[in-house]
Amino acid sequence: MSHSTVEPVSSEAPELTGPVMMNQSWRDLTFLHWAVGPEEVAHRMPPGVRPDTLDGVTYVGLIPFRMVGAGVARGPGVPWFGSFLETNVRLYSVDDTGRRGIVFLSLDTDRAAVVAGARTAFGLPYRWARMRHRATGDVHA
Repeated sequence: MSHSTVEPVSSEAPELTGPVMMNQSWRDLTFLHWAVGPEEVAHRMPPGVRPDTLDGVTYVGLIPFRMVGAGVARGPGVPWFGSFLETNVRLYSVDDTGRRGIVFLSLDTDRAAVVAGARTAFGLPYRWARMRHRATGDVHA
């Protein structure tokens, strides 16, 4: 029988100590994950980190959501540019000190202007993708 040790998670986020680059809200969020052997994704990790594991496996995540009201620093959401669809594919990492992180394999959005801005201003590897979101009652597609 396998016994895993799961670290406790605080219900309160630590207070921010540095400057705030942007604010944002994620809506209609879905987390889909697949367990894979860490050796299958280790080559995708940047130097200094390795796949974070639980019971000998790591996870690949597919995360679609609506970004709503994204704005600069603590300011209001930027009209039109601040709301868009995004999907990311991610891996989970850990370094030798135990610090955990996320490695984004893709950051896709349906707004070409957001792609250009994120690449230019922040060096983020966003890509444009055709996406749509529709809500009918409690059903989202």
